[in-house]
Amino acid sequence: MTYEPDPRRWKALAVSLTAGFMGLLDVSIVNVALPSMQSGLHATSGGIRWVVSGYALAFGLVLVTGGRLGDAFGRRNMFLGALAAFVITSALAGAAPNETTLVLARLAQGVAAGMLTPQNTGLIQDLFRGAERGRAFGMFGAVVGISTAVGPILGGFILAVFGAQDGWRWVFYVNVPIGVLAFALALRLLPRSEKKQLRIRSEIDFVGIALLAVAVLGVLLPVIDSDSGGFVRLWWLFPVALVFGVAFVRWEHSVVRRGRSPLLDTRLFTDTPGYASGAAVGALYFCGFAGIWLVFAMYFQQGLGYSPLQSGLSVTPFALGSAVSAAVAGRLVPRFGRRLTVTGLAMVAAGLLAVALLAELVPPSVSGWAFALPLVFAGVGGGMVISPNTTLTLECVPVRMAGVAGGALQTGQRIGTAIGTAVLASVFGMVLGRGYPLALTIALGCAAVLTCGALALAIAELRARRHRAAAEDREARAAETSAADVHRG
Repeated sequence: MTYEPDPRRWKALAVSLTAGFMGLLDVSIVNVALPSMQSGLHATSGGIRWVVSGYALAFGLVLVTGGRLGDAFGRRNMFLGALAAFVITSALAGAAPNETTLVLARLAQGVAAGMLTPQNTGLIQDLFRGAERGRAFGMFGAVVGISTAVGPILGGFILAVFGAQDGWRWVFYVNVPIGVLAFALALRLLPRSEKKQLRIRSEIDFVGIALLAVAVLGVLLPVIDSDSGGFVRLWWLFPVALVFGVAFVRWEHSVVRRGRSPLLDTRLFTDTPGYASGAAVGALYFCGFAGIWLVFAMYFQQGLGYSPLQSGLSVTPFALGSAVSAAVAGRLVPRFGRRLTVTGLAMVAAGLLAVALLAELVPPSVSGWAFALPLVFAGVGGGMVISPNTTLTLECVPVRMAGVAGGALQTGQRIGTAIGTAVLASVFGMVLGRGYPLALTIALGCAAVLTCGALALAIAELRARRHRAAAEDREARAAETSAADVHRG
């Protein structure tokens, strides 16, 4: 089938990325508003913690399922339904009269965001080919990186504008007008899917959904609840997750053998070049990268007495560097390939180590300014990681599996985010008795070590890609020689 580019593909991408940005932003934007929520609703510390944890948990649980539903029933339909649900649940969260309602609204909002996010990567696979796909993934990578870094800044700004008492409600309300506009534009711009005569029972692997949900829940729940003793109370969920994870893989194998549609075709990891290693690089990078924002927030707000807005502005250099770099790096993927990821990871590790060193050397009063240059350097490296890694990981994935492949990739990143945030926050807390600068130094050192782990995996994948390219070149030359011999004969 000949590829005919959709003339509205870039406008459609802008709309889908705007909606995806809101979903990813809500992972981090509420952090700075937690004290305001707790005082405004007279909520318990445990309940208010679930405003963040519940969203992250629900988000991570449904990513693969959302991708599979998009593959099966059309990404436009899934996108519109998930976006409408996200807008409604955002409004419910903003209007919540008590703690219980807010937590339930956030759980529902997380489900909607988890269903929405995989449609972005799926739409890119559908709408773009060749170098354009690299550019599109570059924009997607910029959205992922910026949404993670800019959340504290926007949250602090909203609280500064609307006040501490009810400002937290506008953290959720801001999604409503943006979401309504995005929905109206999506109705016009997103391409309609071909109508398929599908039956839900034959197309959707409900057993696989249940097995994977328990496996992901067993990993995420103790990690997300770690600051209230989750590792000690819920350690038994890790072996449960392992058992259900193995059962999920075996079940998916059996579904494929019977010729039915699996939730997550395990051949993505075994037969798709670069997918398994790229997914591992992404998960480990998010393990080191995503946790630094909580550590910086504690350092600046608790240690130095910064306001939420000042704290957010102090890490803006990383966000700016990442935004510019991701957009440029997406265009360079066809030329430099995996070397971009390797270079970017090395820059992130070096930038974080520089900040860790400066935290001990410079007076705390000037640390915000002193950290700016290495944070820009690390941000430029971060932009060279997310979008190229996403492009390279998904480049050999068949279009029919694009949604579930993107969902699985995002699930790894969400798990990495949860684990990294818990680990770095725990390390920071353990060293805090010896001063905030040292706590920041040790925590960022741990983040750099995790980033170096991702760097080692990326180097291994770079070598594997070179071996594959060399093997393909030898096969091509052998085929040419054989054809020439036949011609002479």
